[in-house]
Amino acid sequence: MTIAPGAQPNSTPIWPLGGPKAPGAIVPASLATTSMGGRLVIHLDADGREADARRDSRRVAARIDRWASRLTRHTNDSDLARLNADPEAAVRVRATLAGALLAGIAAAEESEGFADITLLDARLRAEGKLAHPAASRLGDWRLMRGRRGAAIVERPPGLHFDLGGVGKGWLADRSLALLAEWPSALVDADGDLAIRCAPGKWWEIGIEDPRTSDSNLAVLRLGSPAYTAPTLWGVATSGTSIHRWTAGGTVRHHLIDPRTGLPAVTDVVQATVIAGSALRAEALAKAAVIAGSVEGFALLERARVRGAVLLNTAGEVQALPVTMPLLAS
Repeated sequence: MTIAPGAQPNSTPIWPLGGPKAPGAIVPASLATTSMGGRLVIHLDADGREADARRDSRRVAARIDRWASRLTRHTNDSDLARLNADPEAAVRVRATLAGALLAGIAAAEESEGFADITLLDARLRAEGKLAHPAASRLGDWRLMRGRRGAAIVERPPGLHFDLGGVGKGWLADRSLALLAEWPSALVDADGDLAIRCAPGKWWEIGIEDPRTSDSNLAVLRLGSPAYTAPTLWGVATSGTSIHRWTAGGTVRHHLIDPRTGLPAVTDVVQATVIAGSALRAEALAKAAVIAGSVEGFALLERARVRGAVLLNTAGEVQALPVTMPLLAS
C-alpha cells in the first residue's frame, strides 16, 4: 500500500556482515518487505530469540500495511482519498486518519509551517496535473476529536491533504511503540527511522550520498548510555534529488515551499536530521531543505535537534556542532 510513490533519500542502518561483533554493536534480526510505496524494514536485537523476532516483525509489518492503506491518496477507497473527495465542509474520519492528521498539525508546529500537509494541490500543479494556482491552507482547517479516536475534520470544500513523509514518520513511531517488548528495535519506514536502543548498545546509521551509489556522507552511531533507560531516536532524510522532473525547461522537485506554493528554490540538496522521534526528524529535515542552509540551520538550532547533516549545492557537507559526538569515527 502507498502513501507516496517512489524511493526517498535514505538514512540506512548498517552493521558488520562478518568478523567479531564490537562491544555494544547491534547485529539484528531483520525483516524487509514493501509498504507505503517503498520499503519497510524492521530490525530487532534478537539476542537468541530469532523466532520471536520474526513473529513480532511480521505482525507489525502487517499492521503498518493496514494503516498505510487508509492513509494513501493513491487509491480511491482509502480514508484519506474519501476525505479529499468529500464535498462537505465537516467530515467524520476514523481513528487512524484522525491520528495522522493530528501528526500533520504537530509537524507543522515543529517545523514552523514548512511541513505542510495542505499542499497537495500545489504539488499537483507543479507536476502539471492542475492548472489553477495553489498555496498553503494550513490555517483553514481544524480537527475536533470524538470518541474512540474518531474526529470531525472541518475545512473549506476543496482543501486537499497529502500526508506523504509526515505519514511515514508517524507510522514509524507508532510501529516502534508496538515493539515495546524489544529494548533495541528499529523501524525503517522508507527512510524515516524510529529507533530504540537498550543501555550500553548502539546502532550505526549510514547517511547516503545522493551523488554516488553505495557511499555515505557520514555514519551515525546512536546509542544509549549504560545503566539508563532505553533511548529513543528519530532519523529522517529529505532532499531534492529523488522526485525530479522538467516542466517548461525548468527542473522541478516535489518539495513545495508553503510561502510560494512552488517547488522550493534552495541551496540544500539533502538534509538529515536526528531527533527524538521519526515524525519530528521528518518534519525538520523537510523544513531544512525548503528553507535553505542559512535559515534552515537557524530553524534546526531553535528546534534543539540532536543533530543534522546537510549537503549543499556547492558539494559541501555541513553539520550542526551538536552532531559531532554522534558521528562514527
